Parts: sequence; structure tokens; C-alpha cells
Amino acid sequence: MSKCIKCGRNLPGLTFGKKLCQWCVQHEAAQRGEESEDAKQIILPAPWVRQSQGGVSLTQVLLGVNVAVFLLALASPRLDELGANYGPLTITGQWWRLATYMFLHSGFIHIAFNMWCLWDLGALCESLYGRATFAAIYLVTGIAGGVATVGWHPLGATVGASGAIFGLAGALVASFYLGEFSLPSSVIKGTLKSLAFFVVINVLLGGMFPGVDNACHIGGLISGAILGALIARLAPERDQPLQRASILLFVALIVIVSAVGVFRWRGSQIRFETEPDSRIFSQVNQHART
Repeated sequence: MSKCIKCGRNLPGLTFGKKLCQWCVQHEAAQRGEESEDAKQIILPAPWVRQSQGGVSLTQVLLGVNVAVFLLALASPRLDELGANYGPLTITGQWWRLATYMFLHSGFIHIAFNMWCLWDLGALCESLYGRATFAAIYLVTGIAGGVATVGWHPLGATVGASGAIFGLAGALVASFYLGEFSLPSSVIKGTLKSLAFFVVINVLLGGMFPGVDNACHIGGLISGAILGALIARLAPERDQPLQRASILLFVALIVIVSAVGVFRWRGSQIRFETEPDSRIFSQVNQHART
């Protein structure tokens, strides 16, 4: 679909060549003084604003679920029992921890920061991709971050949503850099700078402070970037469900194969005890964080 060369809005079908939308034509005429003072300016939505799908957004649902789980977990501070991604347990068959860990948090500051990031990045990602694709990106990249954690430090433990949040950031950076969207270039450049700043600062902070799992961050970021790049190049429009489903399935299979490889590799290095040392689990509850 052709786009206005001035503001980036979509133009009507069968529009060829470099064209201006009706809004920009009237706006420029007004600036040249060719419009009467009482002329009514056409009202159109901003080109970068997606049509609202109505109701509660998926971002709000995810935020609510994370907060609810955090409040419920206060009654049982044993995060290992609730589903933390603890290497020896995950590797030896409790694979479901790769999904549950991203809904657990180790403290108020931890969940407050993650939910703040989810509110901003989630809303942007959901408006760009739609609910279904956004949900798949969140889940796949969160699991990828968990797999990276097990591979990097198999005896460690992780909880938190930031693996998936970094996945959203990676997808957005790749999509804005490689895709073509109805946004002015100034908006895209500003968004890219903000996303790059978010990624760099958080990775640097993760390297400076103990208890921050950068392996999870990087695993989510890379898987998200792959998804965002493939969607931008092969299925940028929402009316391409089969293409998008194929992309998501392809990346999900890569994550699964990677998980099998990591489990076999690290599983042979771990002496798993039937009753793990309680001191290890106390570390899970005190320091597990992404």
C-alpha cells in the first residue's frame, strides 16, 4: 500500500508515485495561506496510532497476572516450590519451569521495575503486532531466556518477566529497523534510540550488580530480534496469519531444539540429589532475579 511521503499515512488503493495524503495537502495549503480562515481541517488519526481493539489489552492482563501471582506468593516465599527456573529441577524433567518463572518476582522493587517496562514496551508491541502475535513473542522469548539461563549457569535460579520484556525490546528494534510502518521517520528514530538505551543500560547494570541474570536478558533479546526481523521482512501486515504462524513456529522449534541440547549438555554435569540442599533454595528465594 502506498504511503504519504510527508507523514507516512496509508493512501487509498491504486495510488502510484510520490503522493501526499488529503490531510497533508490541506495542511500545506493552509500554511501557504491558500485556505480561508474558516476552512475546516480534515481530522484523521495520527498515522502511527493503531485502531483500538477495545476492551482490556493483553498488556494489562499480563500485568494483572504478574501482580496477582506476586501477591499470592507472599504467603509462600519458597519460590522454588512455586516454579522458579532452578537448573537441577528444570533439567531433570520439570520443564514447565521455563514458563512459570517469568510470572514470579523476588521482591517489590523487582516486580515494580519489570511491570513499568512491560507497561511501556508491551503496549507498543501489542499495538504494532496485534494481540496474538504479541502473546506468542512474549511467551517464546521468555522461554528462550529461561533456556539461556540454564545453559549459562545450570546451578543457578531465576525468576522474573524481564527475559520476555527483553524479547519485546528485541522484536521492536528489529521491526523498526527493518520494517516499513506508517510512522514518520522522526518517530521511528526516537523510538529506536529509546529502545537501544533501554537494552544497553539494563545489560550494563546486569553486569555490575549481583543477582541480575544477564543470560536470560540476552536470550530473550536475541530470540526477540530474530522474530521481529522475520515478521518485518516476511509478514509485516496483520492479515498474514499463516505467514506469521509459520515464523513463530519456526522460532519456537529453534528454542525447543536449543533447550534439548542444553538439557543434555548440562544434565550430564549435574549431580542431582533427590532432596536438594535447603541452603540452595534459600539462595533461590533471596537472589533469583532477572
